[in-house]
Parts: sequence; C-alpha cells; structure tokens
Amino acid sequence: MKALNKYASRWIVFAIDIFLICFSFILAYSIRFDISFNFDSSILIPQIIIVSIIAAISFLLIGSYKGVIRHTGTKDVFNVFIGVTILSGTLSFIIVLNQLFKINEGFTIPKSIILIHYLVSVFVLIISRYVFKSFYEVISTELETITNALIYGAGDSGIITYGALNRERKGNYQILGFIDDNKNKINKKIDRIKIYDISKIDKEFIERNDINEVIISIQKIKPSRLLEITDSLLALNVEVKIVPPLSKWIGGDLQANQIKQINIEDLLDRDQILIDNPIVQREVDNKIILVSGAAGSIGSEISRQLSLYNCKLIVLIDQAESPLYDLQQELIQNGITNFVAIVSDVRDRHKISRIFKKYKPQRVFHAAAYKHVPLMEKSPYEAIKVNVLGTKNLADLSIENKIERFVMVSTDKAVNPTNVMGASKRIAELYISCISKKSKKTKFTITRFGNVLGSNGSVIPLFKRQIESGGPLTVTHKDITRYFMTIPEACSLVLEAGTMGKGGEIYIFDMGKSVKIFEIAKRMIDLSGLKYPEDIDIKITGLRPGEKLYEELLADGENTTNTYHDKIMIAKAEKFDGSILKSKIDNLSCDFNQLDNRDIVLLMKDIVPEYVSNNSEFEKLDKVS
Repeated sequence: MKALNKYASRWIVFAIDIFLICFSFILAYSIRFDISFNFDSSILIPQIIIVSIIAAISFLLIGSYKGVIRHTGTKDVFNVFIGVTILSGTLSFIIVLNQLFKINEGFTIPKSIILIHYLVSVFVLIISRYVFKSFYEVISTELETITNALIYGAGDSGIITYGALNRERKGNYQILGFIDDNKNKINKKIDRIKIYDISKIDKEFIERNDINEVIISIQKIKPSRLLEITDSLLALNVEVKIVPPLSKWIGGDLQANQIKQINIEDLLDRDQILIDNPIVQREVDNKIILVSGAAGSIGSEISRQLSLYNCKLIVLIDQAESPLYDLQQELIQNGITNFVAIVSDVRDRHKISRIFKKYKPQRVFHAAAYKHVPLMEKSPYEAIKVNVLGTKNLADLSIENKIERFVMVSTDKAVNPTNVMGASKRIAELYISCISKKSKKTKFTITRFGNVLGSNGSVIPLFKRQIESGGPLTVTHKDITRYFMTIPEACSLVLEAGTMGKGGEIYIFDMGKSVKIFEIAKRMIDLSGLKYPEDIDIKITGLRPGEKLYEELLADGENTTNTYHDKIMIAKAEKFDGSILKSKIDNLSCDFNQLDNRDIVLLMKDIVPEYVSNNSEFEKLDKVS
C-alpha cells in the first residue's frame, strides 16, 4: 500500500506539472499582449497539445516529478530547470523545422512566446514546489500533538534553548514559561513569556497548563542542585529533559535534537571530572600503544580516547571476536586508520610475545580481565588464568621488550576482598608491585576505581532491561552501596594516571559519595515515567556469593597522598617482602592447573591474608587458613 501511494503521488505531481506548463503557456501569451487576451485564442489548442506532449516526454526523461515535494531541494530545482530547458529547446527546434520544410504552414509560435513561456514555467514550477512544501509543513505541524513545556533557567542558556525549540518544526513545542532560582528575575518576561519561581510550579499548575515537559537549561549546575530539581519535577509527573554542556553544542549552536531526556548518569551526586592535560598528549603522540581487553567497556573507551590523539599506532587485542569487530567498525566509521585489531588472548604468552615483537609497542594499557563476581566465585581457575596469569604474561613481556609504561586497570573489589574476583585482582596488583621494584626501563602504574555506569554487566543496563520488560527491578540488598563514575571519566583518569609517578604506584580515583543501589533503582523508575511501587516493584534478592554490602578504595594499612590532580591520589601501601610474595604468585601461576577450586582459593588466601570470603562456599576455608 505504501508503494502504491508513493507511485500515485508521483503521477499527481506529474499531472500538476503538465497543467502548470499549459497555464504558463497561456500566461506567456497574455504577457506578450500587455497582460490581455487580445489574441486569436483558436490557435492555442493545437499549440497547447504540442507543448503538453513535449513537456510530458521531457519530464519523463528527466524524472523531475519523482522528487518528494516535502523534501524539495536544489536537486529538484535543477531537474525542473533542465526539464523546461529541454521543452523550450525542442519546441524551438520543431518551429524552425516546420518553417524550413513548411510541414504545417498554419502552425507557428513566436520566439518571444517561447522565451516568455520558458521563464514563466521555470518560475511557476519551482515556486509551486516550495508552496506545496510549506503547505505540507503547516498541515503536519497542525496535526501533530503540541508539547507544552517549561524551560528551567532564564539565563543565556535558557534563551538559546527557547530559540532552538522555536526553530524546530518537528518537536512542535509551545513554551509556556521559564523557571529560575534568581529572585530578581521572577515575574519578568522573555519574549512575552513569564518567568516563575520553582515554588509556583506545583501539580495544580502542571494540570491547569497541561505541561508535558520541563527542560533544564543551566550551564555548570551543581550536581546536588540538579538532583534536587529533578526529584521535585519527577514528583509532578512531567518528563524531565536536559540541555547538554556548551562544549557539546554542534558548531557552537544548540540544536533541538541535542536536548535529551535526563538519565541516571546526569544525576551522580558529584561534580563531573574534566581533564584537559597536554602531558597526556605529549606522552602518547607518535607512540605505539597496546590496549588489552580493547573490546570491553573500559578498554574500548580507552581506545576511543587514544584515537583522538596522534598515536603512531594503536594495537587493540581481545579474545572476544564480535565486540572487537564492532569497535573496529566504529573506529573506521569515525575515520580512524592508525590502529590494528587482533583477536588474541592474554593467557597465550606465545601469541602475545609475537605481537610485542611485531608491533613493538611503547606503552601498554592492560584492561583485560574477568570481572563478574558471582561467575568467578564458581570459576577460581579462570579468574587466576586471566586476571593473574594474563597480567603476569603482559607485565613480564613488557619488561622483556623494554616497554616505557605499563598501566593496569584494577578495581575497588581488590581492596579487602571478599570474593575470588577481587582477590585475583589484588594478586595481580601485588605482582605488578613486586616486579616494578626491579624494573629499570618499564614504569608500572596501577589504577584502582569503582563501578562505571553503563559498563557490560553493571546494574544500569540491567535495570533498563527490567523496566522495559515490566519489572520487577532486582536489588541484592536494600542497604548495598557502590561508588560510581562514567566510563569516559574513568578512562580519562586512567590516561592521566599513566603519565604520573616513577613507577610502582597505585593510583585511586576520587569516586565521590557511595550511592545506594536501591535509590538508583527508584530513580530510574521515576525517569522512565513510572512510579514505584505502583507501576514497577523492586525485589530484594539477597547478597550474591562473594558480594559486599559496600566497597572500599583503600586496603587495611593503606593511606593516601595527593597528586597534582585533585581527583587522583596515591595509595601508600604497607611494606612487604617482594621476593617471597613474587615466589608465591609464580608458584600459583604454575600449579593452579593441577589444583581444584578449594586448593586454588587456599593459595589465594595465603597470598592475600585480608581475603575473607563472604556469602560463599569458601567461607569455611578461612578457619583452615
């Protein structure tokens, strides 16, 4: 049916074009005779028939009728111009031919009429298309539902937002008011639109004015204030949207389609971390960089951020073929060519060694790891093989190949671990600390941070899927808390930390305040336009094996010292005998193939004494160790 309508509309355009050509021909005669009809009208009929036939053939050849009228552009104008030019040229040729060979002595069209008709036809056909286009836009706008909205912020950003929405036809916004916290602006008007105090915006106001959306347009708003405003507006059953930061405006101008629904990432109760450090550029420009785990959440974002610099080559390795392919295609789509994507496994020392020998990287960002706590609790063998042996392979090869800098991505779950995953990452940290003391050429850096919003397997994507399926949302404990930052923030700090220190340091990131997962779940329900518990409930499922109620960034006996960056600190660890510890880790890496899960965990607890299992089958081993 759509195809039928499509072709039917084309023939309607074709018929209208022929009609306008005939109308223009009559108008040309009228103009020629001083805007009158003082001419022999009997000669018009055969002439109009000839003109119509030639016009039909010309338009069919050029296809000027095929353009979508509501999308009329320069190409359509050009097609009209060519079509009418062919018509006039052919008509002139026929007239000259008739005069030379006297085929029909009674048939002739003055040259002045052909010229006038040519000019009038081009004008009329082009104007008609833009008239129909404008008419369509007016009709479609009238038929669309009007969105009544308020703009929160009556400053420069709010006024620019108002202008952008007025220019946008598709959204069909009607701005009914501004809201501002500045008491001096209250009750004043912008373009005859009143500015209100937030205290006046209640349920009665929303219902009386049928408000659908509130758009927050305040640059550099404090996170706590944004959270407060959003909570108050969501309670009024309106959709809350937010204007992006000035730095993200396209070409310095705000476009209406950049105004997005506010999401949970916008509501982290802390200031966004912004880094613009020329040292990072200096450290990676014209360098060959290797990124392990490049297809994962952290590894892929590190790769994206590195692609913005002038790296000589970025070597991306990951054992996950499909995600690595997706990253490869994304970078190609963005015009990035200075990279190579290799399917490889950090557990395969021989293959990784060949990669080092072939590409000769100068810096390594090690993000490859198994990270899911419940899965690793059932698979200590795999946790050791990837998180410990994989790290050991890369670190040892970095020393052998005289890599300048090795940066390991760790986790807050490595601090006073209560699970296999966290303990395996802590062992990896300890191994890096051991070998960094003896490394003369390679500087080793460890970065440690908490959860990242939106990463594979994190609660945010899980909650989104559960909301889409109608709930309930699942939270393991009502009081469970986690530290959060966005993936881009975490990765920019990893790159920053990779320029610091003399080697051997553990850098921890300022994650702000820990957040209750239960509160995130409730807020995500509100952001989706639903209500807890009326529309979607939250189910408490109980702590999973190895899971903590809260995470820590510092281990027992650790404290911090500041760096030049206020969001990055150095964890000062207790002193330990590196040779003994390295020997234990070497033995674990060699012997774990012959051990069962119980014995592997016992060895892990021997290396990491603070590892105390929680809600796990391995709890009984704590008494043994």
